[in-house]
Amino acid sequence: MRPARCLALGSLLALVGLLEGRLVGEEEAGFGECDRFFYAGTPPAGLAAEAHVKVCQRFEGAERFATLYSHRDRIPVYSAFRAARPAAAGAQPRWLVEPQIDDPTSPLEEVIDEADAITSVSGLGSKQALSTDYLDSDYQRGQLYPFSLSKDLQVATFALTNTAPMAPSFRERWYLNLNSLMERALTPQCSSGAHLYIITGAVPSDRKLKDRVTVPAFVWLAACCAAPGGGWAMGFVQHARDGDVIEDVMVRELEKLLPFNPQLFRDNCGETEQDTERMKKILEVVNQVQDEERMVQAKEGTHPLSSTKGQGSALLPPEPSEERRSFLGKLRTFLTTPIIRLFQLLYYVAVGILKNVIYVLWFVTKQVFNGIESCLYRLGSATISYFLAIGEELASIPWKVLKVMVKIIRAILRILCCLLKAICRILGIPVRVLVDVATFPMHTISAVPIVCKDIAVGLGGTISLLFDAAFGTMGSLFQVIFSICKRIGYRVTFDNSEEL
Repeated sequence: MRPARCLALGSLLALVGLLEGRLVGEEEAGFGECDRFFYAGTPPAGLAAEAHVKVCQRFEGAERFATLYSHRDRIPVYSAFRAARPAAAGAQPRWLVEPQIDDPTSPLEEVIDEADAITSVSGLGSKQALSTDYLDSDYQRGQLYPFSLSKDLQVATFALTNTAPMAPSFRERWYLNLNSLMERALTPQCSSGAHLYIITGAVPSDRKLKDRVTVPAFVWLAACCAAPGGGWAMGFVQHARDGDVIEDVMVRELEKLLPFNPQLFRDNCGETEQDTERMKKILEVVNQVQDEERMVQAKEGTHPLSSTKGQGSALLPPEPSEERRSFLGKLRTFLTTPIIRLFQLLYYVAVGILKNVIYVLWFVTKQVFNGIESCLYRLGSATISYFLAIGEELASIPWKVLKVMVKIIRAILRILCCLLKAICRILGIPVRVLVDVATFPMHTISAVPIVCKDIAVGLGGTISLLFDAAFGTMGSLFQVIFSICKRIGYRVTFDNSEEL
């Protein structure tokens, strides 16, 4: 017994650590990382409301399916998932709750067992259903995303946010019909489910379980196949009334049956390119499933549930008896809660220490890498600058050599010019003397007539001056004599007049 209990506790702690249900904030568009469960990454439009919360269900670090949960009705509005091959039967997990739905400030970011949540979550059950809501009632926990379609060791679908109250016969019919449709119609007609998107939901009725959890009036399924060149979209409705069989409807008709008239798939799952031949084949299988369901209901009239007990028992999740749920459940909770809380505390402490150690190592590593990167960057910059400088110098060497050669040639030419000038000046002195000596007789002979002419002109001028001087002197003498005579003659005349 002791090893079995330890194994059970270890499995429970592993389950709590592996399964996460992250609440998606209202400010986030869609379902965050769980948008991949919707066609074209777009959740249904028109179903979101203030009383609804978005949950991205995770398991083993990966997203498994998405749920829109109504904390007013305490049932899911819908769960969206991708088609998968069912896994082999494994360990039977326990039902789990989401702490942050009831307590948004709770540090618990993953789903935990209800027994653990009683002592760790304040206001537990104020906004979500609990396992105790189903005690002493005619209803069982019915999964919108059935565990028989899950490949996650049947764990991820056992969150209570994925369940709604269903009568035993209704739940059995829902599971049987859903598995038959998936295995025989939907998956084979959509590339073995590789491009198949499934949304299952519940529409609330006026009845409530223990005045807390709303009982669905019917459940529905919408399938969208996005296979290239062969897509299609179909809807199905399963009413909770006895005697009703599953109904096939078009997606647009299904949207009219749902509250708020939502749009389940973007562009109605590529309505203009849908393959009608595949849809006809699906409808043929649906007719077979409906006939089988009618036959089962007819047999249940004489042998209730006995005819399908063997076939459907493998598809139904475990439901413990009332006595075990009432007494053994409380006893198990009383005995295991302290130990579980201790292991959970140790687990959180270990995780916290590990996170801090990883954070410190990451910080140190980041700083080291930043330092190395900075050094490499500086070294690279310096090297590039050095080579650029060397390149510039090497590139400028021919130009500088050319400039030096030009200057040298100019200097040589200047020196030659100076030498030529000096030679010319040195050679120019005797040449002038010889030229002057050679031209002297010529100048002398040519100057004799001019000199003679000048002498003759000078002698002529001298003689004319002499004649001018002589004639002037004689003229002056005659004038003087004439003046004197004139004066003497005037005086004689005057004296004679006085005497008279």
